[in-house]
Amino acid sequence: MQQSIEHSMCFGAYIDGELIAFARVITDTVVFAYLLDVFVLENHQGKGVGKQLLGHILNHEKLQTVNWLLRTNDAAALYEKFGFKVIDAPETYLRKPC
Repeated sequence: MQQSIEHSMCFGAYIDGELIAFARVITDTVVFAYLLDVFVLENHQGKGVGKQLLGHILNHEKLQTVNWLLRTNDAAALYEKFGFKVIDAPETYLRKPC
């Protein structure tokens, strides 16, 4: 986990020094960015924290030219509000498992 964080752009939301939301981006800051590990602690969900965090990430100055990719099981509606769309022709994407 430590190496994953060290080799990513990490973003957090805090209240009184306590981390309440987190996300990381794997990117070359030019062409590609993969958004992952997005979470908001349960007692802070539904208060707009996730939307604020995503807005901050997507407006980051180093991420203005990238093509974004993410995967979600349960939050597609949230990401669609930020312009994410289902991948056209997903059969053209390949994956090499560990």
